[in-house]
Amino acid sequence: MAGHTHFDESTEEYLEAVYRLEREGPGVSTSGLAADLGVAPGSVSGMLKKLAADGYVTHEARGQAKLTEKGLRVAVRVVRRNRLAEVFLQDILGMPWDEVHDEACRLEHAISDRVEERLVAVLGDPKVCPHGLPIPPADLSAPPRIGERLSEAQAGTTVRVVEVVEDVPETLRYLDRIGLRPGAQIDVVERGPLGGPITIEGASGRTAISIELARLIAISPEASPALSA
Repeated sequence: MAGHTHFDESTEEYLEAVYRLEREGPGVSTSGLAADLGVAPGSVSGMLKKLAADGYVTHEARGQAKLTEKGLRVAVRVVRRNRLAEVFLQDILGMPWDEVHDEACRLEHAISDRVEERLVAVLGDPKVCPHGLPIPPADLSAPPRIGERLSEAQAGTTVRVVEVVEDVPETLRYLDRIGLRPGAQIDVVERGPLGGPITIEGASGRTAISIELARLIAISPEASPALSA
């Protein structure tokens, strides 16, 4: 199998970012894509024109980019291999969850179809990565979307952490210390006024987190009774 060129990897990274922003945000704007990739808006505009000409996206000037089926196939392949690699690095190699993303980004472009098949078999066909983000199905069907964030939870409710939309190691280490990892059950004790902090309590005790941090955490409701505030 031929190796990837620099352009191939750059194309994959752009399509991966478009995929994530389509599913995690209100849409894919040039400025949003530039912020996500850490590049200048002018560079994004040029690449989007190229990707549109090659049939990977649809894009109009000052409009939002959308993946075509051709682009979706590439994006799903890259995201799928990235998140499978994260599971492998954590579950098999024992790497902490705050380190697996950067390493998986290095591996995602080099994983072949055969290696992907073996990863699926060895790992037991996982459905989410260590951060709770869905591993896209190979058939291009849409994985379930998590709509509610911890920032929207009401005081007096009990919720379960489903996914963490963050890859900054320092933030992930902090979330780990206070028990905000996928699967954790927490009580929403209090919401500060005017966008103030949210006080939560879980297995690691009670703490207050900023509304900005709470926006990075997707939740689902729990049937168990909530803590009395």
